[in-house]
Amino acid sequence: MSMDTIINILSNETITTLYLTLASTFLAYLLGLPLGVILILTDKDGIHPNRPINVCLGFLINVLRSVPFLILMVWMIPYTRAIVGTSIGNRGTIVPLVVAAAPFVARMVESSIKEVDHGIIEAAQSMGAPTGKIITKVMLGEARPSLLVGFAITVTTILGYTAMAGFCGGGGLGKVAVNYGYYKYQNDIMNMAIILLVILVQIFQEAGTRLARKFDKRL
Repeated sequence: MSMDTIINILSNETITTLYLTLASTFLAYLLGLPLGVILILTDKDGIHPNRPINVCLGFLINVLRSVPFLILMVWMIPYTRAIVGTSIGNRGTIVPLVVAAAPFVARMVESSIKEVDHGIIEAAQSMGAPTGKIITKVMLGEARPSLLVGFAITVTTILGYTAMAGFCGGGGLGKVAVNYGYYKYQNDIMNMAIILLVILVQIFQEAGTRLARKFDKRL
């Protein structure tokens, strides 16, 4: 195989990896961010304590987080087909990626908001601020540096999931590693795919860290 062909394959699959990672991260935050906020609001020390909701939601999140991603992909095949019409390819990969990442996001959001000084939240309540304002301006606003670090961790985690998706028909650099490294024993191509994955992880992690420092009021 010529070097031009290898570069073309790696370029295309890197773009696919970025698409899968960013699209899945966006959708995971659409689900996980509200779940994390609900966990905080319904906690015993939250604004609207509700133990049944908090316990049930926390249990569901813990169950989904406990299932290894490869097993989750296989288990979700009928549900993925029902949602997007296929269980393979890029469309078939995004659904289990979102389901695997959303509970992770929820716990990251919950952890970040818990770092906010409770006195600030109580002060906003005493001033008569509505719950929506407290969530957006106080909780999420004050937790922004930690949320950005969590976002970087989430992106790199989903990036790792996309690599494993190559075993189940997903595209991206994981597909390259499986097809050329595992089946065809072309270790040079597999090593290039691994190097690209490492570079992407470093870029996302560094970007998240820099943004967190920029918005950290303590620095």
